Order: sequence, then C-alpha cells, then structure tokens
Amino acid sequence: MDSIELYRQLLGVTTPWSVERVEMDVPHLRVDVYLEHASGARFMCPECGVELSVYDHTDERTWRHLDSCHFQTLLHARPPRVQCPAHGVRQARLPWAEPGGRFTNLFEALAIDVLLATDVKNAATILGITWDEAWNIQERAVRRGRRSKINVLPAIIGVDEKAIAKGHRYMTLVCDLQQATVEYIAAERKQASLQSYFDGFEPEALEAVQAISMDMWPPYINACLQAIPGAERKIVFDRFHIMRYVIDAVDAVRKREHKALLAAEEQVPVAVQRRERAGQVTRALRRAQGRAAQDRSRVGTEGVAARAVAFHPRGLGRAILATLVLLGHAQPAAADRRGGQDDRAAPAQRAHVLQAPHHQRRGRGAELEDRHDPEARLRLPQSREIQDRRVLPLRWAQPLAFPVYPLKCPKAHIFLARMRLAA
Repeated sequence: MDSIELYRQLLGVTTPWSVERVEMDVPHLRVDVYLEHASGARFMCPECGVELSVYDHTDERTWRHLDSCHFQTLLHARPPRVQCPAHGVRQARLPWAEPGGRFTNLFEALAIDVLLATDVKNAATILGITWDEAWNIQERAVRRGRRSKINVLPAIIGVDEKAIAKGHRYMTLVCDLQQATVEYIAAERKQASLQSYFDGFEPEALEAVQAISMDMWPPYINACLQAIPGAERKIVFDRFHIMRYVIDAVDAVRKREHKALLAAEEQVPVAVQRRERAGQVTRALRRAQGRAAQDRSRVGTEGVAARAVAFHPRGLGRAILATLVLLGHAQPAAADRRGGQDDRAAPAQRAHVLQAPHHQRRGRGAELEDRHDPEARLRLPQSREIQDRRVLPLRWAQPLAFPVYPLKCPKAHIFLARMRLAA
C-alpha cells in the first residue's frame, strides 16, 4: 500500500474527494496531504441543500489534522463554491471541517477532550497550538452545543452570581440542578439579567417550575416573584447564606450579652473585686504549694501545668503563676508570711531563684558548685573580676548610686559593670 492509499484510508476520504499526493518533511516532522475533487462533481448549497455545479474555487487553505505518529499532519485543498439561484454564491461544505475552521473535526474532538481535562493554557501546550486557537475551538464547541440543545425550562432551577472581574463585576448564572448543566448566562446581577431568561418561555412552562434555589439577593427574588406563578412557595434559599445570617445573629447576641455582663460587674466596687481575686489567688497558691512534691513525682511537668490551669480557669496569667509554683520556680510571698516559715528554712528555693539562667552559667558549672559537696549547691555565685565576654551576677549587694541608661556599645556595658562593682 502506497502513501496515497494509506492516507485515503486514514482520513476516510470519500467521493468526490480523493488524495492527490502526500509530501513528508522529515527534518521538520511534518506530513502534508493534498486533496482534490473529481472533475464535474456537484456540491450542495449550504443554505437550501440544492445540488449545483462548481462555480469556482477559493484559494488553497490548510487544516490541522490528527498527528501521524509524531509527525504533524496538515490537509491542503481548494474549497469549491456554488452559485445558488436563491442565495447567490456560497462556499460548499467540506466533509472534514466546519466552515471558517482551521482544524479538522477529528482534531477539534480531541482538543475538546483535552480542554475538559485541563485548562486552556495546558491544553494549548499539549496540542501544540496557540492560546487563541484553543479558545476558538472551545467557543465553537459551545455554539454547536447551544444550537443542538432544546430550549426547555428545567423543573428545578439554580440561580447564582459569579464574580468575573475586580470592582464588583458579576454575571448571572442559571443552572439545571438535576442535569448539572448551565442553562443561561447574563451580564451583571440585576433583576433584568434574570428576567430576560424567563421572558423566553411560555406561561405554561413557567408554571411547571417546582423549585428555585438562590441566595438572598433581592433582584433575583423580585424577578422570580414577577415571572413564576407561586414563586413565594417555590423559592429555596441555599444553606450557605442561611448559616451566614444565623452566625451573624448569634454573634450579635453574644456581643449584647457580653456588654450586659460587663455593665453588671462595673456595679460592684473595685476594691471588693480585687479582694475576691486576691483571695482566690492566695488559696490556689497554697493548694499548689502543698501538692507540689507529689505532683512533680507523679504526673510530671505537663500534668503540673494542667493542674495549674485547672486551679485558675479564668486567667492565663494566674495559671502561669501557679505552674511556676508547682514546678518550684517561684514561692508566693503570702504563703511565706502566713505559713510561719523561716526565711532560712528554704535555702534551696532561694538559691534556685537567685542563680543565673542556664545560658549565663554555660561553662561555669565547676566554678559555682561541687557535685560531691551538698552544701556547695546552696551557695550563691560569688562575684569575681570582670573580663571581656564574661557575664555579671544577677543581683547586687548595694543599690546603684547613679542611674543606668541603655547603651548599645558592648564596651560601655563593661564599663558600667565595673562602676557598679566599685560602688
């Protein structure tokens, strides 16, 4: 089988058309197929379908066809024209492409499947065409679908708006909720946008509508009430907008109740409120201090923190304070004063409070304590000569005799530190 017969079979060319020749451009991965019709062939008028003889031919045109393996395939032909007595000179229809198209019907069918699977940009990349060509294929497919569709009003209608650009620019969509298809598109979201859709149907078809789902947009509601009989019983507001109004209403009630509670609390004297809060904190700290040892050994740090939050459910700051007490990082002054404990009875707690943080004691563990001497752990860190890059003790035995101002220079801080030691 030669190349002419091969492509005649592949293209499905029938009488009066035939394959004249086939040219292959291997360096450019391209195949050009030239078609022609038989002499004396007759073609129908595209308007009325009357068979007429050929009047003349247009210039040669090219159509993109399905690829032959990895070779791009192009069809070439000169479309014939006929002279109809009723409609004048018209171009005859071609069996492989639509009028005005630059792609064959088979290629456009493949392109539509690709467009359904991805967006226009990726579809154009896969098919090897431009972005505008992909959009034109999609537009022609939509026009064919609308021409073949029967104009029937759905029984269950969905109406909604869709934002198409910045600046609150919208379009109106009417959908068939049973078939999941778009029935109508109009500019803006006015009452006339939806009313024009209902104007194309008879009163009997409008009366057959069972339900209309929409949001609470007044122009849409007015259009349905004016066009559809009994629309007040057929309009169904979608759940999303209903829940939004419910949430807004609950939030308004919450704000009102909160203001009322604040007003009631303001009537109580401030001194009474402070005494009550101080008493709650003191009682909670006493309970926390009494249970600190068993909590640390039994439930660990996370459990102690949870217990502290349980002691102070109303305040995060009080919960943090109770957590520090439970972990041994702080000791309430009220408990020391009222519990009768001697200040010398808890040197471990004081030493732990007065010691520098771990990041300031890095590399000085051997200087500050002796692991084999239990009493050495209770001793406070001793001041020593200050050198560059060394840290300072946290507390000073004597108050400073001069004010301290924040300085950004590290050497200035060292100078101030030496002045403090000299004082």
